[in-house]
Amino acid sequence: MSILRISEEVQEALAHNRPVVALESTIIAHGLPRPDNLVAALRFENQIRDAGAIPATVAVIAGIPTVGLSATELELIATQDIAKASVRDLPIVAGTGISGATTVASTAYLAAMAGVRVFATGGLGGVHRGASDSFDESADIPVLATTPITVVSAGVKSILDIGATLERMETSSIPVLGYQTSVFPAFWLRESPYALDWRVESGAEVAQIMAARDALDQRSGIVVANPVPADQQWNPLDHDRILEAALAAADAAGIRGKAVTPFVLSYVVEHSEGASLRVNLDLVANNVRVATEIAHAWAAIAA
Repeated sequence: MSILRISEEVQEALAHNRPVVALESTIIAHGLPRPDNLVAALRFENQIRDAGAIPATVAVIAGIPTVGLSATELELIATQDIAKASVRDLPIVAGTGISGATTVASTAYLAAMAGVRVFATGGLGGVHRGASDSFDESADIPVLATTPITVVSAGVKSILDIGATLERMETSSIPVLGYQTSVFPAFWLRESPYALDWRVESGAEVAQIMAARDALDQRSGIVVANPVPADQQWNPLDHDRILEAALAAADAAGIRGKAVTPFVLSYVVEHSEGASLRVNLDLVANNVRVATEIAHAWAAIAA
């Protein structure tokens, strides 16, 4: 018997084949400072509603994996100190009855379990720099290799080894589609040094690829790489300078594993005088826009 709880609003939308877009909760609990995080969470949900779709923010609430949060639950995620729960942590937080913010991996897993097929986030996790020594790799990649959901992101976080991450996704048979771009984006920046094999121009094209993937009985997710608009990206020189300082600070402090990303993101926000936070919010909003377009196209195909 599944312990997954799906909100009535999301259940009704799925039953009537209306567009639904999943959202993660780690970006709320661990990726943005308070009180900006709650404001942003409401902004993204309202953006989806204004575009005629249903938001499905995912989290574990008092031990219950939940797809579609109430206003009270969204506030809890934004204002309380709660665990960061990846897929491996789900049975632990559920079994102990605590609340947890879901990462990209666990959000994709639970959203797909609920039947939601489109997910908007900021940046994916991937292979960390120095992974040849540390073996540090995000669970996002192996989960997406076996989870039929389409994730719209601004590439992977630029603190990672982007080239190794793309190689790992290729090995894992995860399709990567550049949304109106032929270059893989680097989170706060529009471009990385890496070209993409496949480019799409619209949400309708992505939906057609999703349908073809289903017809081929493939179970992997699809990554839609959507660069932040040119007038919204961070100044590349400032980005490089502050990011290198953040990585050095993490190393000096002995920060390892899943603690690296929140540490570095916090450092960057503090030392960028708000520039990185602005770009972060803008790129998520841009990903939500594209994900909602895909969700509408998917609903039309699946009707």
